[in-house]
Amino acid sequence: MMPFSLDNKLVVAISSRALFDFEAENAVFEAGDAAGYMALQLERLEQVAGPGVALPLIQKLLAFNTEAAHRVEVVIVSRNDPVSGLRVFHSAVASGLRLERGVFTQGREPYRYLRPLRANLFLSANDADVRAALLDGFPAAHVYPDSMHAANAHPAEVRIAFDGDAVLFSDEAERVFQRDGLALFHQHEQAHSRVPLSAGPFKSFLEALHRLQQADAPMRLRTALVTARSAPAHERAIRTLMSWNIHVDEALFLGGLDKGPFLAEFEPDFFFDDQTGHCRSGAQVGPTGQVLAGVVNEA
Repeated sequence: MMPFSLDNKLVVAISSRALFDFEAENAVFEAGDAAGYMALQLERLEQVAGPGVALPLIQKLLAFNTEAAHRVEVVIVSRNDPVSGLRVFHSAVASGLRLERGVFTQGREPYRYLRPLRANLFLSANDADVRAALLDGFPAAHVYPDSMHAANAHPAEVRIAFDGDAVLFSDEAERVFQRDGLALFHQHEQAHSRVPLSAGPFKSFLEALHRLQQADAPMRLRTALVTARSAPAHERAIRTLMSWNIHVDEALFLGGLDKGPFLAEFEPDFFFDDQTGHCRSGAQVGPTGQVLAGVVNEA
């Protein structure tokens, strides 16, 4: 039997709580009753878990796979115990997901396995795991389990929206804004408009999506940059993407406007932002994950 290879695949590592609704069970665990949590999962072993906030995204990404080409690999990476993992796989089958691989660590840090998995994205409802993954150089986001679920208005298209600074780009410009205010931020960005920003934690994920976008597959992919930047600071963001040879389908420069109404029009399957306020606004209209990186998350 030939070994399975992760070469040239988009690899998504996802926790069980991001994929399925285990909030009631998690409340037992958070109350300090680990044994009670395991007993409850065992009691519900044959009960299919409800959809979690990231389920529609995973369903659509897996639709890029065909009999001729395996382009996307999704792996459960979870703090669950192996017995609870049976329920996760059972729920995946019931949801039409073809998942074959999983890592269950019974309370230990699962992010350690992202490196051998060569993960392009890690989605988890555990903020400590997300922070650790980001420090290790992996694109990772803390999923908001109470996010509004995706509208499913575009069944043949994956839609993903990204903030810019501290997400696609480094936080170097955000640090100027936090230190010096908006006027000096605009002056700084205008003076550096032709100097590409350094890569942020999600550049590599955007690159992987860009490669997937070129595939001849039944599913399409649409990306959007949704940023609080406005003119004249918009130019540096666009030129940075150009220097990376990466194209985004839409760019929204909102100049401090609430992102929620604009995301409601774009209807993303997932939105990534580093700031709590933007994430809370995004979560009211669709699936949202907070990238716990950059100067605003240092505290």
